[in-house]
Amino acid sequence: MMSMAHTALPNRASLAERLDDLPFTRRHLRLLTGSGLGWALDAMDVGLISFILAALVQQWDLTKGEAGWIASVGFIGMALGATLGGLLADRLGRRQVFALTLLVYGAATGASALVGGLAALLVLRFLVGLGLGAELPVASTYVSEFAPARIRGRVIVVLEAFWAVGWTAAALIGYFIIPASDDGWRWAFAVGAIPALYAVVVRWAMPESPRWLASRGRLAEAERIVSTFEADARYVTAPAIRKEPQPRSLALTARARLQTLWNAEFRVRTLSLWLVWLAVNFSYYGAFIWIPSILVDAGFDLVRSFGFTLIITLAQLPGYAVAAWLIEVWGRRVTLSVFLIGSAGSALVFGTATTESAIIAAGMALSFFNLGAWGALYAVTPEIYPTSLRATGAGWAAGIGRIASIIAPLVVPVLLVSGGAPLLFAVFGACFVLAAAAAWGLDDRRGEALDDR
Repeated sequence: MMSMAHTALPNRASLAERLDDLPFTRRHLRLLTGSGLGWALDAMDVGLISFILAALVQQWDLTKGEAGWIASVGFIGMALGATLGGLLADRLGRRQVFALTLLVYGAATGASALVGGLAALLVLRFLVGLGLGAELPVASTYVSEFAPARIRGRVIVVLEAFWAVGWTAAALIGYFIIPASDDGWRWAFAVGAIPALYAVVVRWAMPESPRWLASRGRLAEAERIVSTFEADARYVTAPAIRKEPQPRSLALTARARLQTLWNAEFRVRTLSLWLVWLAVNFSYYGAFIWIPSILVDAGFDLVRSFGFTLIITLAQLPGYAVAAWLIEVWGRRVTLSVFLIGSAGSALVFGTATTESAIIAAGMALSFFNLGAWGALYAVTPEIYPTSLRATGAGWAAGIGRIASIIAPLVVPVLLVSGGAPLLFAVFGACFVLAAAAAWGLDDRRGEALDDR
């Protein structure tokens, strides 16, 4: 039960303070799981294309350049989706945009199972990317606004860990379904249509962010949602929040929000965040989209290369688990930079590995450190902006990062021709080092309340 002292605070607990004072309840778990399932479905879709590419290169006799465009056009959509999704989520709400994005990319992925040529697949992959790109920053913003301050970073890393679940599902589909028949890749796309159905669950079963509702002046709705969380925690419902005047900054237009990201208060953190997102996107997608194809080119057959990739993928989950623990012990910046340096070292070793055991060990290390870094990055991104800018700031960081993920699949074939895997993964390692340095320009809000301006 909530103590009487808490309810008798001189100025009464604000809505934000009440959210931060809650323990982790069953409602938090349902919200985290519901958002995490959407996240896992995202990862499954992105992961599937790496396996489908390897199959289509053989079936459709694609060049490396054409295969690179299949990957890159999706990232073009993701870049646009991330920037627009953040702006829409700050205007229309987190839940609404989350559900819409699931519907868009789920439907486009299912339609991809029916294509008969490259042009149609490119159009649909762009639409898939549009939905995917908008969903990821919106989901992390949404969950961060519910999570209690003392465990917020850990909760977001756990959300990000669902990525490993989805990528593992993609690896299993890649290993068991895609090589089974000539139409295996079509069945893989059909499975990817599941998010379209899940969008209905998101729309009707998950609450809107109370912080966003309050920022729009919808205090009664926000009060009802917070009260349900307090009741679930066996709290006595706190007094209704006062209708305090909201800062004018909460009514910013989309253009004004973008300009505010670069004012004196946010300039350094925005620049640092964009650099980290650019470097990590280039290295992660450049490596993991192409690893199955690189292994095939190294002489392993399709099934064996997919099997290696599945084993490598399994190391993602312990990477997230360690990052989730360290992020509340070491803080955001230290955890992020340590995992990025680990990613750099792993990339260098992977690029020079020649034996099966060395390839698997270095690949698992790369998965462990790289995905742990992603968890820390998604935790810190929505924390460094106030509520009125949070989804916009997170969305634009993700969108700018997608520029690198667009370029990476196109650059990989060129680097492989120029210097092979050693040169390619040395470039990835340099990007990880750059990201580790840029991480020190970010605010570290471990254990602090979110800025609700």
